[in-house]
Amino acid sequence: HFSGGEYKIVPRTNADFGTITSVELSRTSGIPNEFALAQNYPNPFNPSTTIKFQLPVSQFATLKVYNLLGQEMETLVSGVQDAGEYTLRFDASRFTSGVYFYRMQAGQFTQTKKMILVK
Repeated sequence: HFSGGEYKIVPRTNADFGTITSVELSRTSGIPNEFALAQNYPNPFNPSTTIKFQLPVSQFATLKVYNLLGQEMETLVSGVQDAGEYTLRFDASRFTSGVYFYRMQAGQFTQTKKMILVK
């Protein structure tokens, strides 16, 4: 279009925007009865792995990754999360091979699991 001495690009239809990808959040039906942090899978992994956790109540939660020296390497979750079961994908492609720990804290609940990155 040409208007007011300027050109303007206008899409003809929604198809002109390209491919639109939806994001799906899978949740189990109902609310879990307890806090839980599952073992990642696959383990060992290269370069990404899946981590599941569940919260029985809406809660401020953190999920962090640490190296063998206890240094924080990555924060995966930090904020108030609704009650439910969560699945996240952790991409460690910028990390070196080795043993790492992931730790979840939510209220009084704290749990740590070990994972192994093999490149």
